Amino acid sequence: MSAAFRSAHSAIGLWSEAVQDCVAQLSPVSGAANFGFVYVTDLYANRVADILAQLREQTGVTQWAGSVGIGVCVNGHEYLDESAIAVMVCEFPADAFEVFAPIAVPEEAKPLLGDFKVHGAAAYFALVHGDGRNPDIAELIAAVAGEMSTGFITGGISSSRFGTLQVANEVVQGGLSGVMFSDKVAVVTRLTQGVTPIGPRHRVSASEENVLISLDGRPALDVLYEDIGEILSRDLQRAAGYIFAALSIPGSDSRDYLVRNLVGVDNTRGLVAINEVIPAQAEVLFCRRDASAAREDMLTMLQDLHANLPAMPRGAVYYSCLGRGESLFGAKSAELALIQQVLGDVPLVGFFANGEISHDHLYGYTGVLTLFV
Repeated sequence: MSAAFRSAHSAIGLWSEAVQDCVAQLSPVSGAANFGFVYVTDLYANRVADILAQLREQTGVTQWAGSVGIGVCVNGHEYLDESAIAVMVCEFPADAFEVFAPIAVPEEAKPLLGDFKVHGAAAYFALVHGDGRNPDIAELIAAVAGEMSTGFITGGISSSRFGTLQVANEVVQGGLSGVMFSDKVAVVTRLTQGVTPIGPRHRVSASEENVLISLDGRPALDVLYEDIGEILSRDLQRAAGYIFAALSIPGSDSRDYLVRNLVGVDNTRGLVAINEVIPAQAEVLFCRRDASAAREDMLTMLQDLHANLPAMPRGAVYYSCLGRGESLFGAKSAELALIQQVLGDVPLVGFFANGEISHDHLYGYTGVLTLFV
């Protein structure tokens, strides 16, 4: 573990004892460490301000970003639905990063983020955390990503049964917050899908808002039934949580698509509704949630990433969908064990999100990995 990139985690019941446990694991904290990520499960949501204050005092690291999630991630382990904290302290050039407080509407992005400058240099990349209750969250993601010199941000939407809180040098909520980096900080990022296509891509020949009317010139429901097969077609309620619609992303490779839930059908008119407004000239493919395919896709992503790394990563942040983890991979921490298996003992933290952010889109059922190299 790098002296200035160190991670720690604890599931000791009392928040103060969990923080002490993390600090003990981090010790000694290098004097060069000048930034930290902190992810806290929602059972500690009402103590985030206290946790942040104690971390500052006991590590000497003053600048922090993070989120609350129903679960948190560390290298080789996940904590879901239990009290836990995951932290990582990092060393970056002092003029290479800037934490920003939440932006609530896209028009605020440029003035509140200092014209997208990091100590005078162009913003290269950002790690962000979003509040899903904000109706403009997708537009905020696109607005911030569009101003990065890479065109890329990664992150996750806070998940909580209580307060959807974030950390951006203080406890915040309501918009999109995080940390911007200049090109002095090198990153590599990849996305892995949690579903697998069960049919070909279909051209959307007619739609209205979030309703698919026809695909390839045929009633959308007929196409769905044809792709998913006779057994599932008899009972779509049985298919709920197993069958999804995916919108292709123009200009992206065939593995990059936005997975959305099926929210209703109209048997009389042959309509299919999804939980996303359908863009003009879209393509749609139907998918199934599949543990073996998700594992295979993740391993392929990790092995490709590992083969092309210029050096051993200094640290990592991972955002996984709430629909992944044990409920998809079948065993506790199996998803995080795959990362550890391929990349080794890289300091890693993250959380289980209510939507994952990669490039300039909001995804679902994916895992988004960012490495500092």
